[in-house]
Amino acid sequence: MNIRILPYADEHLLGVRDLILPIQQDEFAIPITYEDQPDLQNIASTYRKGCGEFWVALDGSDVVGSIALIDFGQRQAALRKMFVKQAYRGREVGVATKLLETLLSHARHKNLDEVYLGTTSSFLAAHRFYEKTGFDLFDEADLPAAFPKMAVDTRFYRYLLTR
Repeated sequence: MNIRILPYADEHLLGVRDLILPIQQDEFAIPITYEDQPDLQNIASTYRKGCGEFWVALDGSDVVGSIALIDFGQRQAALRKMFVKQAYRGREVGVATKLLETLLSHARHKNLDEVYLGTTSSFLAAHRFYEKTGFDLFDEADLPAAFPKMAVDTRFYRYLLTR
């Protein structure tokens, strides 16, 4: 496999949709549709504000992973839309690690201080991944007021870039 991590381009739109929806709906039984996620229909204008960005992991021309960063001010950002196709998960392939390293490198380059994320309690493998890669479990009550919390978020993490 020759996995490449690239900034999102409009040619990736359908690949991103076809990556994310089956994971949300089929793997985790989250009752969400494409229409419920306007950010996926307008990725560039949603994520490319301030220090934000959206990346895709490609195997050839196939989108096999995604990750996004939303700048919400005060040198803080939120990690969003981190998804990896099942066949590309695990340490052996390293897609999730490559995506996260790309995001954190970008955040450091943009002089951000913290990256937060919200996830659901059912994404157990994601919890382990975030904890292994330096994210700390964070209390919802202590989240910055500007953090763009999603309705499905029940567990929160923070990564300090100034370590």
